[in-house]
Amino acid sequence: MDQKLTSKEVELYLLENTEFFLSRESLVGELSFKHDIGEASSLLEMQVKRLRDEQTRLMEMLTNFVSTGQDNANLFLKSKALTLSLIQAKDLGAVIAIVENFFKEVIGADQCKLELASNTEIQKLEVATSLEMNKNSIHMGPLSKEKMHLLFGDTNMLSGVICVFTVNHKFGLLKIGSTNQTKYLGDGDTTFIEYIRDVIASIIELKDV
Repeated sequence: MDQKLTSKEVELYLLENTEFFLSRESLVGELSFKHDIGEASSLLEMQVKRLRDEQTRLMEMLTNFVSTGQDNANLFLKSKALTLSLIQAKDLGAVIAIVENFFKEVIGADQCKLELASNTEIQKLEVATSLEMNKNSIHMGPLSKEKMHLLFGDTNMLSGVICVFTVNHKFGLLKIGSTNQTKYLGDGDTTFIEYIRDVIASIIELKDV
């Protein structure tokens, strides 16, 4: 009497002979499997579904990549235009106007303030807001109405980006505010704002204003 193969033996054989079905394609269409929802389908159908799912996943990844690339390209062009405008600025007042207009009109911020402050003024602001105002500090996220009023003079601002930099023995403050509490979250990427901050500091130092 012939000995019957066990399921385990069949499984081991197929694992060791992965090309078994290449020469037996007619069997593929006859094999069926159960999905989690209880429906049966052939191996070929399952493979087609997996390929479609993988294609969908790859298309989503590509779309996100292209979108990110376009966003980065747009930011580059905007920051380039800002830099060229700042180079042509005649004095500090012009620099401030250009920067504040850029963030409100081009970037879409609800509020923007660029200020220079003394060490004493920065220390007072640090105490009042409980925010560290060290060189190159960046604070991003929702803040209380009290802190927003101290920073912007406006309690309608609910989230913001606060950049601190040093220039000509003074402190610079770049403050960007939004009425949307989730506009600027604490886990956001700061690369763009760091670049703009450094450009502003360099322009002010070069012009010695």
